[in-house]
Amino acid sequence: MNEVEQRKHMDLRRRSIYLLPNLFTTAALFAGFYAIVQAMNGKFEYAAVAIFIAMVLDGLDGRVARLTHTQSEFGAEYDSLSDMVSFGVAPSILMYEWAFRDLGKWGWFAAFIFCAGAALRLARFNTNIDVVDKRYFQGLPSPAAAALVAGFVWVMLDNHFTGFELRWYAALLTVFAGLSMVSNLKYYSFKAVNMRKSVPFIVIFLFVLFFIFVAQDPPLNLFLLFFGYCLSGYVMWLLGLRKPKPPALPDSSTPP
Repeated sequence: MNEVEQRKHMDLRRRSIYLLPNLFTTAALFAGFYAIVQAMNGKFEYAAVAIFIAMVLDGLDGRVARLTHTQSEFGAEYDSLSDMVSFGVAPSILMYEWAFRDLGKWGWFAAFIFCAGAALRLARFNTNIDVVDKRYFQGLPSPAAAALVAGFVWVMLDNHFTGFELRWYAALLTVFAGLSMVSNLKYYSFKAVNMRKSVPFIVIFLFVLFFIFVAQDPPLNLFLLFFGYCLSGYVMWLLGLRKPKPPALPDSSTPP
């Protein structure tokens, strides 16, 4: 195969629609749609769990595409649209239906801040994907923000609180998550963990501990994990402020 044919083959590969990774994306999209329907029907716990399921499926589709060498431009765009439904629209509607209805215009305003934050976060991710440090995300990732909001609803329902009782706390958390998505804070991406290569035993051990920890009390522990992850960006920012700045280099154009 000569160079021209190889280039055409690569272009066709990028534009192709691959079944396996897009099945995971479609499943994530369905989970987000299901969360919206359940939130509108007043089944808020089902909606919150569906958002977590969408997050798991969203994490799998990209890894499946890389492992099977089936990445494509279509898949990237489809994944972004699916994320907007599952991690932008669904959490906003869940919070509005659970806690914000009695807040009037402030309720839908808080929900819209989250929805707009997710849209802007996804747009920035798509445009900066080739120019940012792969080790870190710029701004809180939309799946983590959605998990924070859904986890709050889930843990409060599990402890028999109503949305009306917590409506202002829910509004503050939702706005906080929405603004964190469009911030310039750095969040560790965990992309350094390469599943195609052997990993140290400690990594496997930590994964086991993670699942044991979550299984003890899924609503509470998932919320605490994602709340801690959300705060990690602010902690990194504060630590960066405390670091001494390197001395400025002398201007070579200035005479001694």
